[in-house]
Amino acid sequence: MFAKFSPASGRVLRAAEQECRNHNHYYIGVEHLLVALVQEPDGATSARLRQERIDVAEVHAEMRRALGTGEDRSWEGILITPRVRTIVNIAEGKAEDRLIEPVDLLEAIETEGGSRAADVLRRAKCTP
Repeated sequence: MFAKFSPASGRVLRAAEQECRNHNHYYIGVEHLLVALVQEPDGATSARLRQERIDVAEVHAEMRRALGTGEDRSWEGILITPRVRTIVNIAEGKAEDRLIEPVDLLEAIETEGGSRAADVLRRAKCTP
């Protein structure tokens, strides 16, 4: 599923996994992915967020609040939610024959549109 990720997207995925663990969650959701994207953006992702006039600090803070904390117990493994699988499929379509870059993941979150992360991005665009 992640074989077509660029090294930068692989780092985003690992950061999302760490975010998941930080919140005691047993799954990687789109919200974890967005936190990872805004926490350590690459050049293209930063440019896209600036172009859309998205306040990265605001998005990061809102997503961290929305994630909350899960149960304090250890998990055998971390699951990938169906919505993240959809996001990866959309990003793969955007990337076509090249590796999936972080900006493709950001665009896929916006394109899919049904997650809390997409909602936070929409609202952040409306903020003057």
